[in-house]
Amino acid sequence: MQTAPIPLTRDLVLIGGGHTHALVLRKWGMRPLPGARVTLINPGPTAPYSGMLPGHVAGHYPREALDIDLVKLARFAGARLVLGAAEGIDLLRGEVRVAGHPPVGFDVASVDVGITSAMPDLPGFAEHGVPAKPLGPFAAKWAVWRDGSGPAQAVVIGGGVAGAELAMAMAYALRARGRDHSVTLLDNAQALSALPERSADKLRAALAAQGVVLRENCAIEAVTAEGLVLAGGEVLHASFVTGAAGARPYGWLRASGLDLHEGFIAVDETLRGSDASVFAAGDCAHMAFAPRPKAGVYAVRQAPVLFENLRTALAGTGRMRRYSPQKDYLKLISLGEKSALADRGGFAPSGPLLWRWKDRIDRKFMEKFRELPRMNAPEVPSPRAAGQDEALGGKMLCGGCGAKVGSGALSAALAGLPATTRDDITPLPGDDAALLQTGGARQVLTTDHLRAFVEDPAVMARITAVHALGDIWAMGAAPQAAVAQIVIPRMSPALAERTLREIMSAASKVITEAGAAVVGGHSSQGSEMTIGFSITGLCEAEAITLAGARPGDDLVLTKPIGTGTVLAAEMEGRADGDVVAAALQSMMRSSARAAELLAGAHAMTDVTGFGLAGHLSNICRASGNGAELDLSAVPLLPGAETLAAEGVRSSLYPENRAALLGLPQSPRADLMFDPQTAGGLLAAIPDGASVVAALRADGYEAAVIGRITEGSQITMS
Repeated sequence: MQTAPIPLTRDLVLIGGGHTHALVLRKWGMRPLPGARVTLINPGPTAPYSGMLPGHVAGHYPREALDIDLVKLARFAGARLVLGAAEGIDLLRGEVRVAGHPPVGFDVASVDVGITSAMPDLPGFAEHGVPAKPLGPFAAKWAVWRDGSGPAQAVVIGGGVAGAELAMAMAYALRARGRDHSVTLLDNAQALSALPERSADKLRAALAAQGVVLRENCAIEAVTAEGLVLAGGEVLHASFVTGAAGARPYGWLRASGLDLHEGFIAVDETLRGSDASVFAAGDCAHMAFAPRPKAGVYAVRQAPVLFENLRTALAGTGRMRRYSPQKDYLKLISLGEKSALADRGGFAPSGPLLWRWKDRIDRKFMEKFRELPRMNAPEVPSPRAAGQDEALGGKMLCGGCGAKVGSGALSAALAGLPATTRDDITPLPGDDAALLQTGGARQVLTTDHLRAFVEDPAVMARITAVHALGDIWAMGAAPQAAVAQIVIPRMSPALAERTLREIMSAASKVITEAGAAVVGGHSSQGSEMTIGFSITGLCEAEAITLAGARPGDDLVLTKPIGTGTVLAAEMEGRADGDVVAAALQSMMRSSARAAELLAGAHAMTDVTGFGLAGHLSNICRASGNGAELDLSAVPLLPGAETLAAEGVRSSLYPENRAALLGLPQSPRADLMFDPQTAGGLLAAIPDGASVVAALRADGYEAAVIGRITEGSQITMS
């Protein structure tokens, strides 16, 4: 008898992808707690490492060198990744509110959202200033401004160590680019007051060496488009103003119901907050038992303690570990160029050797997340029935449309069915939907389901809803009603309710916005999550089918392709997080407006499991025509062609490619056979250029990618 998988019974939610949580996830991947479901909530697919920010600003590190890839890390840890900013926590309901996402339930939560350098009390800063934290938006705006032209005037507000590092890095970078520039470091009191006198003096000398003007005891009245208005009316001209003055907590923590200290979550020696279900770490936490300044060294050293205590809280047994922070720590301060100053207890050596030491420490930390340990996969039992190796193939089974059965097997199965004798059903050979006559109305009926490829049930539900609606939109019908079919992994009733609530909330929003209603459904538990919808639509005009394409029609595609390749790479840990996030966003994009703009199409289909080439072939076969496809005109998802060139293929690719022989081979050509999930609409339509212009004006990455020709041949060039 096979052993049943362990049910999921407890939810751990990590709010924020800070350094502590990143290390906890790495440890979790090597030592998970059976029965615990882990969810990471973060605004984006990466988390920047702040220790390397000055080096990046100075030009010593590329932007990607700073990023911890949370998509790869979550895959390694077996965690769900919810891409969205946390907006609040409800302790009574045990839920985290997330922007653009249904609430995420928890049994145990941990907060590691870092801090912000926003200055809400300084007039004009929100409109004209750039906070140094969070790091991601700052780095993006700095790169654009740095690479501009003309005189460059920058002001850094906040004369602490962070502000000094930033100012020197900015001055060095501008000088290296040969730009006429000025950089001013401004403080409303004495700068560098947290450092011993010897270290402060050395840092002042380093600022002067980089040409940074230090102004102390300077009160600021406002930030404007021209720069800063100082007390007394003096105007300090600047085109780039950033703030590194102190550490500010995120505002939503104030309404959390947790005990706070100056807005930061107060924690005890176990890193637990005033509510037993909530922990906190990193800069957003205040160690009430041993107050310390905000510094990454504490966040890193909290990770082992937090990891063990989260496991203990989830298991409900065991003793909590206590965290004992060191009283002082070594500070390695970047000096703009590849030189650093070391400070500990007033001892302050400096020079290139110390920068190389800091560089080695920072790179070693980042390597923890770039070189994740290889965990052994479960061995296939032996002896086993013949044919297992061929059935398993050489890779994991893809999710989404990559898990479909090939077109040959499906066609063979359908060919054996008797033809319908009902006069209220119009057969549509090759189409994925049925056209019914119901009470005088033309009604389209379709069904579709997807094997999950992301652990976030809300994202999976949105994508599946868009995917299932594709057949309705492709036939020019208006969505009417939807019935859900949901399979979730085995879990406790509480977790099942949370999961189903997320799925139905997200799917209902998509389906309702499309003009339809969710009228019911069926749910069950199985080995993995699968979501599906049966949907009806109403046709006021004649349905658009595969069979109406005419020679001379333009071929219009409304979304870029490459989802199968990106998802296959993500399963193998080879796709960068921003590439995966872009693919998910494309899949979640509704085609409702695109279908309206394509209402005059002669033939139309949605591009899904059989790939662009396969679905184009279906149009040509049904219409009795051929097609010319311009490979260079086909829009691709970011990273898809690079991954294809590296040999990444979806598990359905070989069958899709085998169905159409004699076509060119190249990474771009191979993507034409890539199975798409929630892909765009492919339409044969006159005057495609004007339709594409309207589609692009509405935000679609649409293009004319070829045309319908006489004959039966499909060519790619």
